[in-house]
Amino acid sequence: MGIVSLFADITHEGARSLIGPYLGLLGASATAVGIISGLGEFIGYGLRLLTGYLSDKTHRYWLFTFLGYGMDLFAVPLLALAGRWEIAAMLIIMERTGKAIRKPSKDTLMSYAARNVGSGKGFAIAEVLDQIGAVSGPVILSLILLFKSGDELANYRFAFAILLIPALITLILLLISRLNFPQPEKFEVKEEKINFEGISKSYWLYLVAISLIAAGFADFPLLAFHFQRIDIFNSTMIPFMYAIAMGVDAISALIFGFLYDKVGVTSLIIASSLSIFFSPFSFLSESSLLVILGVILWGIGMGAQESILKSVVADIVTPEKRGTAYGFFNAIFGLFWFIGSAVMGILYDRAIVSLVVFSMIVESAAVFTLFLLKSKLGNPLN
Repeated sequence: MGIVSLFADITHEGARSLIGPYLGLLGASATAVGIISGLGEFIGYGLRLLTGYLSDKTHRYWLFTFLGYGMDLFAVPLLALAGRWEIAAMLIIMERTGKAIRKPSKDTLMSYAARNVGSGKGFAIAEVLDQIGAVSGPVILSLILLFKSGDELANYRFAFAILLIPALITLILLLISRLNFPQPEKFEVKEEKINFEGISKSYWLYLVAISLIAAGFADFPLLAFHFQRIDIFNSTMIPFMYAIAMGVDAISALIFGFLYDKVGVTSLIIASSLSIFFSPFSFLSESSLLVILGVILWGIGMGAQESILKSVVADIVTPEKRGTAYGFFNAIFGLFWFIGSAVMGILYDRAIVSLVVFSMIVESAAVFTLFLLKSKLGNPLN
């Protein structure tokens, strides 16, 4: 499933690197681009609450996974045929909807196998493979556009059409996984040390912690906007900063994922404590080296979010409720990410220092809540 994510992310992230300019070439305004992107993310996270519940009620995890992948993967190459920005916008929303349909079920399927080898280790390895695809997709399309001459719009359409190849590979790999492991719930290890019934009180406390983590963590586009405004890096270096962050993301996901299987929630506390300081280094420093340190700390936070956050859900929620739990987890995380991003954008325009203070206070509150969670769980995750 990690390799499935690798090829899927070549498709998704490759497309995301071009969607903004492509919509502009089709005649969309900046306002339209912002609304389309925001609505897509809101649907992509919010709908997971419903699809997670339905997957648990029906136990058709593979079905939801196939439906979601089929919808979002084919929406991407179909962008090559869009003659108007409104049609492209519908396909972008379709791609995000597909992700919402399959994500809780896919995470549940992953959790069964991950619990067998160690939740932290399993999700960490999947995240590393995922990030390889996330970096490869934009690089591949950049090379296509670099070496292809002719009309710019035609070149973009050709690039989207090429993404049909990794999309088909993804579905073939998914089918192979389904044929080989039709009942992945059999991977689940029965352990007496965790005896929560369904969705426990610990899960709700955990939701408070992840909500605070999401609210205090800035989107990279805001970081990139700041780097460009203060002219600390030239325009060609900003994408390289993102590449650095994604590389750190992959490495930290692996490190903290393995550490999670050793020390439990403590690993998330360590990662979150380190990432508290991404905002002062990134937004207040005038030294490029310190800014790079801020980007590295940001990448550490992202890596922990992508591996450990899912691992904790797998360990504190029983298998039959896990799809619902992942759906609600993703919906709440996305909502507070949106709220926090909006607040930090407003604070940035007023005073950058206020953004940094907000981020550090909220992230510190998240760490405090994680300490409460660790105390409540006692030994089960340690």
